[in-house]
Amino acid sequence: MLLYGFHRWRGETRRKYWFNILLTDRNIPDDGGVYIFVRRRYIFWLEPIYVGKAASLKSRLRKHERWGEAFWTRGATEKHVRIIKHEEARRRTEEDLVRKLRPPLNRQLTPSNPNDAPRNLSLAARWARRAYWRKAR
Repeated sequence: MLLYGFHRWRGETRRKYWFNILLTDRNIPDDGGVYIFVRRRYIFWLEPIYVGKAASLKSRLRKHERWGEAFWTRGATEKHVRIIKHEEARRRTEEDLVRKLRPPLNRQLTPSNPNDAPRNLSLAARWARRAYWRKAR
């Protein structure tokens, strides 16, 4: 991992996603994709604050309603972006990352109980097996 440039985040499916690290709003791409508000601690330790998706990253990130809360109350210092062209792929990537990273400002996709299975079929089957064995004990 570098201080600035790229960072790899891993989703619940164990898939690795490479993100560009942006410190200013000048370099935001106009394409669609997934973004993460990040708080950097102790130089190398990164804490995700919020994960989202957008059809146009530039218009979404410049006037994002959660950036003030992420910046002022949670200490977010940078934005990580990944360009993804297709809406379905953006949705899957966002869901995968939110379920693994559990950012404090994301509430809609964070699992609230063991029966809240993900949409990914292999993960849903794994969650169902875990729920079954918990009930059997």
